Amino acid sequence: MTSYYVYYRVEPARLEALRAAVNDLFAAVEKASGVHGRWMRRPDGSGTCMEIYEDVRDEAAFEAVLERASSGLGLERHIERFVRA
Repeated sequence: MTSYYVYYRVEPARLEALRAAVNDLFAAVEKASGVHGRWMRRPDGSGTCMEIYEDVRDEAAFEAVLERASSGLGLERHIERFVRA
């Protein structure tokens, strides 16, 4: 199974407004794929955030859902994929 780590930068003043959009994103992704997401940010105030999705079984289907669900966020997102060693 694959884990996805999606990271991006957000102006710190925009974090609270983005929270609702990310929660909507997580709900859409979970409904379509069964994969629950977590949202984290760096504690240094830099505005770097990360979405974490673990135990993805169908990568192609998950990536299509993630792309559709995140398209309205207006963020430059970077995706990293990892498998268990």
